[in-house]
Amino acid sequence: MQVRIYYEDTDCGGIVYHTNYLKYCERARSEAFFKAKITPLQDNIGFVVKEMQIHFHHPAKLGDLLEVQTQILEQKSASVKLLQTIYLANSKIPTKIFSATITLVCMDCQSQKITRIPLWAQEVFNTLQ
Repeated sequence: MQVRIYYEDTDCGGIVYHTNYLKYCERARSEAFFKAKITPLQDNIGFVVKEMQIHFHHPAKLGDLLEVQTQILEQKSASVKLLQTIYLANSKIPTKIFSATITLVCMDCQSQKITRIPLWAQEVFNTLQ
């Protein structure tokens, strides 16, 4: 998924504000579901972040075009671990800007209890391999 950096994404120096990288990763995860013509929340089942390890490699700047890539590292019955990497897309040499290892757990939003990942979500995650 590509993201253009606009003024609203940056601080006064034109550098992307650090929390926006997490938003871009969230959008990319949601887009995987939208691409499958479903939403990431179905039948009161959704995903919450359990754990996250993040690395800031290089700053992104106003006007940059970024590419967010997502791959599955591990899938268990109720959780999935993803690697999300953001690259500078408008560069001749791909430059890694940001990376995050994110563990999501599947949750029944009504009971607020962890539950098994349903088949519809497993199928979306399998497209990320």
